[in-house]
Amino acid sequence: MQKRSILHMLDPMPNNSPFDINMAMDAGFDVLMPYGNVKLDSVYRLTQDVIFSRSSAGMRRTGIFIGGRDLGLAMDMLDACQQAMVPPFEVSVLADPSGAFTTAAALVACVEKELKAKHGKELKDCNALVFGGTGPVGIATGVIASLAGAEAVLVDHLSIDSALDVAKAYNRRFGCALKGACAGSEAEKAQQIADVDIIFCAAKAGIQVLSSAVLKEARQLKVAGDVNAVPPLGIEGIKRSDSGVPLIHAINAQDAVGVGALAVGNVKYQLQNEMLKLMLATDQTLYLDFREAFNKAREIV
Repeated sequence: MQKRSILHMLDPMPNNSPFDINMAMDAGFDVLMPYGNVKLDSVYRLTQDVIFSRSSAGMRRTGIFIGGRDLGLAMDMLDACQQAMVPPFEVSVLADPSGAFTTAAALVACVEKELKAKHGKELKDCNALVFGGTGPVGIATGVIASLAGAEAVLVDHLSIDSALDVAKAYNRRFGCALKGACAGSEAEKAQQIADVDIIFCAAKAGIQVLSSAVLKEARQLKVAGDVNAVPPLGIEGIKRSDSGVPLIHAINAQDAVGVGALAVGNVKYQLQNEMLKLMLATDQTLYLDFREAFNKAREIV
C-alpha cells in the first residue's frame, strides 16, 4: 500500500496561509500539517523529526513548505532544512513566503515575454523600477530582475533609507545589484519613470500608484506589470486581464504595453501548483526558491 503524502508547512507567522493550504491540497498532497510561530532555531529539529520518521519510500512522499512574510528568514529556514538532512534521509523543501517568490517570478516572466515579443529586448538591455519595492513581492521581483541582468531599482513611497537598506541587504545575500529610491509625490514618481524601460508595480492592494497624469511622463517605457487586482488598480489604464495590451496613458512612449494582475496570477497559480507537484513527482531531493520558480515561470509563459 502506497504511503500517504504529507506536506509539513512551517510558518514563522501565527497562522499558515489559507492560499498555500488550498494550493498544496490541489497539488495532490494527502495530508497537510501546519505549524505556526516557528522559530529559526526550531527548524533543524523539526526537519529531522520529519526525515527520521518515514522509510525511503515515504521520503519521496514527504515535503516541507516554508511560508511567512520575511524573505530573508524564509531563505534562512530553507538553509536550516538543508543542513538538517542526513542522506539518504532527505525530503524536498519549497520556500514561498507570502507567495512572493512565485508571484514575483510570474510577474517578471510575463513582463519579459512582452518585452521580447513587442520590443525585441532582453531584461539585460533594460532598466526597471519596482514600486512597492520594499514589500515581499517587490523585493523578490527586484532580485529576480537584477539577477536576470536588468538594472533594477526598489522604490519606497516613504523613505529612501528604507529602500537603500533593503537593496544593500539583498545585494549581499544574493549577489545582485539592486538600487534604492523614494517616490512619494506625483512629481517624484514622474521624475523616476521618465527614462525607465520597465515598471513593476507590487504595492499594496487597493492603492493606485501611477495615475494617467504620471504615466504621460514615461518617455521610453516598454512594459508595465501590475499585480494589484483590487480596485483601484496599481497602474491606471491596465486592466486585470491585460496581457500585452497597449498602455493608453503612456502617450509619450511608443508601443508601451501593460500586463495585468489576472494575467500574472494565472501564471503564478500554475507555477506554484507545478512546483508543489514536482516535490511529489521526483526521486531527487529538491530545494526550491525564487530561482527555480523563475526558471519554471519562463517555461509556462
